[in-house]
Amino acid sequence: MTTPIIIPSLGESISEVVLGQWLVNDGEWVERDAPLVEIESDKVTQELPSPVSGVVHITIQNASECSIGDTIGSVDETAPKPAAAIEETTPSTSATIDVTTETVASAAQTRKATPLAHKMANDMGVSLDSIEGSGPSGRITKSDILSSDSSEATEPVPAHPAQQFRAIRREKMSPLRKRIAQRLVEAQHSAAMLTTFNEVDMTNVIELRKLHKEEFNDKYGINLGFMSFFTKACISALAAWPVVNASLIDGEVEYHEYVDMSVAVGTDKGLVVPVVRNTERKSFAEIELNIKELALKARENKLTMDDMTGGTFTISNGGVYGSMMSTPILNPPQSGILGLHRIQNRAVEDPSNPGQITLRPMMYLALSYDHRLVDGEGAVSFLVHVKNCIEDPQRLLLGL
Repeated sequence: MTTPIIIPSLGESISEVVLGQWLVNDGEWVERDAPLVEIESDKVTQELPSPVSGVVHITIQNASECSIGDTIGSVDETAPKPAAAIEETTPSTSATIDVTTETVASAAQTRKATPLAHKMANDMGVSLDSIEGSGPSGRITKSDILSSDSSEATEPVPAHPAQQFRAIRREKMSPLRKRIAQRLVEAQHSAAMLTTFNEVDMTNVIELRKLHKEEFNDKYGINLGFMSFFTKACISALAAWPVVNASLIDGEVEYHEYVDMSVAVGTDKGLVVPVVRNTERKSFAEIELNIKELALKARENKLTMDDMTGGTFTISNGGVYGSMMSTPILNPPQSGILGLHRIQNRAVEDPSNPGQITLRPMMYLALSYDHRLVDGEGAVSFLVHVKNCIEDPQRLLLGL
């Protein structure tokens, strides 16, 4: 008896997907619920588990476009389990196990790696055999290649004819990349988008973090980052200017009595924006933990539709990539997005000693907003409120 491998429904708005990397080989034995293949939609990338135990037969290969309900292969439940698979799942009764160099090398060669990791390893002259994968099912990822010791000792690049350096290649855009492009264009065409800027002195937040970071980590098991401060500052500002937390839907303004904070996370496949629910009721530690969990899920392609939908306001931190200034694009149907940037020491007037110049750790802030809902005065006042909360973080404790 064979059981078909069928593309499942991933959400009401998703009708097409692209098959990513198969995580097993054709004819290979798999256990039930073992990951078979990556499925890429316009919103998330996730692994499809095996419905039963048996031998996999693949009918549709990588990078193929499929519809919901398509059969991409099957699992033969009646096929005998290979002896190697039986030995692997059966505990050994011998006191010691003789592992030879040949078997170790064979196991290393069969270790899975993402396509990007394969390409980086080839470009850098790094052997995958010596790298331990940290991804799902032990797969080797980009970060594993970059952090490997062997990446430092690359072979010299051989000389090639000049024409080989003028190669051109084309690749299909992934569904996620297509959706990102579509939403960015829609945002610019459908909203009256405007951006206002300000700068914030990070001195007090930095000192507060230094003072309490070890105790905070010991108590909650998470680092105290800047994102929780800015999330709390935005929550305070959104309470004062609720229209920035609203959406324009079918000619009506939909106000939200809660703050579901979308947090932009960069991955190998593009920018995704998972949502931290009800941040107005969360502590600093809960916000930091939620952001960390969502970032890990994003980089391991484990985000669900529920993780990605329903945000009311967005924070995007381009400073982690070194961005000095940017104009973030709205995440429809939201009416506001705050862009954070790199912290850099700059010469400013000393607030405690007017007329004197001093170096301070400064950050540019950028608020993009939908001018159909938010007036310029409200946007500027919102950003000034965020600035005041960051420069005097005690305001967050007092609810000011």
